Amino acid sequence: MPRYSAEFIKEMPKSDLHLHLDGSLRLSSLIEMAKRTGTKLPADTVDGLKQLVFKDKYNNLGEYLHCFQYTCAVLRDMENLQRAAYELAIDNQLEGVNYIEVRFAPQLLIDLPNGIDFDRVMHAVNNGLKQAMSEYNRSEVVMSGQKPPFAYGIINCAMRMFGDKGFSPYYTNLFQLMRDFAPIDVIKLAAMELVRASVRLRDEEGIPIVGLDLAGQESGYPAGKFKEVYEYAHQHFLLKTLHAGEAYGAESVFEAITECYADRIGHGYSMFIPEMISHPDIIDKAAYIRNLASYIADKRIAVEVCLTSNLQTNPAITDISQHKFKDMLDNRIATVICTDNRLVSNTTVSKEYQLALDNFDIPLKRLKDIVAYGFKKSFFPGTYVEKREYAKHCLEYFDRVAKRYGFI
Repeated sequence: MPRYSAEFIKEMPKSDLHLHLDGSLRLSSLIEMAKRTGTKLPADTVDGLKQLVFKDKYNNLGEYLHCFQYTCAVLRDMENLQRAAYELAIDNQLEGVNYIEVRFAPQLLIDLPNGIDFDRVMHAVNNGLKQAMSEYNRSEVVMSGQKPPFAYGIINCAMRMFGDKGFSPYYTNLFQLMRDFAPIDVIKLAAMELVRASVRLRDEEGIPIVGLDLAGQESGYPAGKFKEVYEYAHQHFLLKTLHAGEAYGAESVFEAITECYADRIGHGYSMFIPEMISHPDIIDKAAYIRNLASYIADKRIAVEVCLTSNLQTNPAITDISQHKFKDMLDNRIATVICTDNRLVSNTTVSKEYQLALDNFDIPLKRLKDIVAYGFKKSFFPGTYVEKREYAKHCLEYFDRVAKRYGFI
């Protein structure tokens, strides 16, 4: 197995297809944004926040998600939101990431009494990303053809479930208006409103909203509940990814594919854990997993792999060697290395690649395949022909970098 240096990993072209905006702020910026909006944080220093909130290890997924109440609070300010999107693109550019798909839940940031609606939220995020892209693509290294240009898409997240605890003005108001309805029906209504608005802004105003995601508590809230939402996305050519196989097993991944037309799967690691299969009709769990993995591999449904995040949120994974990434590689599944949350997980795309390459047997050809999936399985905001041309450009650059480091 070749030894890949940090310098090579940083320089090679990369993508990030599973990147939460509200989990990827600069910590110093979060503090400044909180001061600007008068938001109370548990600490007002970087070290203090690392000790109290943004840790290296979390006890469970709930503790991990607790961090988002602070980031979302400061992002309900459009100047802060645009800045966060801009800085996120810049941070990726600085480590050689050419393409990102930024995902977030716009409805967590809506605050109608203060004039913040869906359209304003989406324009603020797009303006920040577009500014960073424009600046980078006018640089000498891009204009001269030395490096591939930077590009991005936006994925909007619907929520599987949301507890009404005053965290989100949008959901608080929605639950009050529909107090006589079951919570899941309220959430489904919000999800349908989100997907309709996403298609409208994409088609009428050209905002590169390229996909729909389903995030939030997975266990107990199956993807099939949102079948109509995903049917609408499917019928309007909005591509589809879902958090599945993270806190719930193989059935979750199966449902995402069969009920929601998933083009990609977020996380997916628990689909290889037989103990997490709970359906009584599944007698031969090993066969079920084997058949599901073969189907996903054959259909080239990509899995967005977030190694550090999985280690932090699942106490059962005590060592990277226990991660099911090896099973994905062995089953020839199309895998894409992603960060999930740069701030909350204290990581970068380069760190995630280093973690993968240092701990799993990945020869250069397989590495190039993984890099290629990041571009070829993207929801690129253009035609298929344009995406192929962009991917080709990036992979030609990979070959040049690999040759310069003596791998070719």
